[in-house]
Amino acid sequence: MKLYFAPHIAVLSLICSLPINAHAADARADTPVVSGEDLTAASERIRQTGAQMREDLKKARARLEAQKAQQEAERARQEAEKTRLEAERKRQEELERQQALKEKQQREAQLAAQERARKEAAARAEQAERQRQEALRAKKLEAAKREEAKARAAEALKAARASVGVRAFGGDDQQAAQAGQDSQAAAKARAAEALKKARASTGERAF
Repeated sequence: MKLYFAPHIAVLSLICSLPINAHAADARADTPVVSGEDLTAASERIRQTGAQMREDLKKARARLEAQKAQQEAERARQEAEKTRLEAERKRQEELERQQALKEKQQREAQLAAQERARKEAAARAEQAERQRQEALRAKKLEAAKREEAKARAAEALKAARASVGVRAFGGDDQQAAQAGQDSQAAAKARAAEALKKARASTGERAF
């Protein structure tokens, strides 16, 4: 702005120095004094120059104010953009945090479900094994009872034959044999019933 007003300042200084230079010339030479019209014209030029300078200064100030306003608006826009970007960054971070928390909760729930399923499967397998062992014990018990019944029948038959002779108790032999078969059949029936119950409770594949 100083360079812009430099010509006006130089002109004003030159005009202001005219009367002084004219008076100095009168002292050195015999020249006529500056007339009133010249002074009036010079004053008018000075007034016009001052008015023009004031107008130029006013325009320059207006341009400066407009530039400052534009700069302020640009700074405000940049601040608003910065604020918006910061808010967007925080919003994105919050979304990512919530997503990470949701995924963590899902993983924990999945692991908990898998652990429950594993425990339930282990409990079912343990129960099936207990039932299988019980069924095996029941079969062994029934087999032992059958063997015991056979032994008692054979011992009774042997004792009967030894006491009265084989021929006298031919019919009794058949009865003893029939009794032994009936006892075996009853033992088999009990074993089959126990096995059936075990299979019904645990499933056919467990056995």
